[in-house]
Amino acid sequence: MKSYEELVAEALDAPFRGWDFSWLRGRSNQAEPSWSYDRRARQLVLDAKSLLDLCTGGGELLASLAPLPEHSVATESWEPNIPLARNRLAPLGVQVRVPDGDELPATDGEFDLVTNHHGGALASEIARVLRPGGIYLTQGVGSRNLADLNQALAAPGGDYSEASTLDATSAELQAVGLEIVDGQEEMPEHTFYDVGALVYFLSAVTWQVPDFNVNRYDAKLRELDAAIREFGPVVFRDHRYLVEARKP
Repeated sequence: MKSYEELVAEALDAPFRGWDFSWLRGRSNQAEPSWSYDRRARQLVLDAKSLLDLCTGGGELLASLAPLPEHSVATESWEPNIPLARNRLAPLGVQVRVPDGDELPATDGEFDLVTNHHGGALASEIARVLRPGGIYLTQGVGSRNLADLNQALAAPGGDYSEASTLDATSAELQAVGLEIVDGQEEMPEHTFYDVGALVYFLSAVTWQVPDFNVNRYDAKLRELDAAIREFGPVVFRDHRYLVEARKP
């Protein structure tokens, strides 16, 4: 294995565009929950006439669900991702809209399916843009996501809302009149095979350790590097929940 310094330098120099973590292939493994968001979303897309995909990133996941309904819209707020999403999704007939604040860029009852993979949205806005009988499918990153990683680094907690749980999300959707069709919650394993993979991940996912830089966390990163060399990969726990809701 390369030295600590080599692994860290390599990770800091590696490119990151859109929501593409392919650089980590073979260097980390993020276990999926027992359910498949992708499979359920694909099933729902087949029956939908209009679709809104929230926080689409670079459009990678949405593009994988094609063919899409004739009226398909995606939202994205992070400036570097907007051109990536438009370039990827325009050939599929998807319009990318940029939200202004918490209000979704959509008219009342415009969509019969809203999908949301790891993004945020107000429950009241979901209810507003869904037509009667419409479906909302979301997989969220929970408030306890990788809390054990933050503890290993002696870092503050991740930038996650305490309301990011199955129970809280379900309650918010029910409070605006939606009916819960399905709800699940799990803590799948997230494995890192070298410290460079960990540095790359934390540099990209800036909300996990908001004050992360390799100098600030040098001592703890070296401890994890030594543990990996002696005992093998380090394993932490993601926090994921799935909710499917219907507007009566």
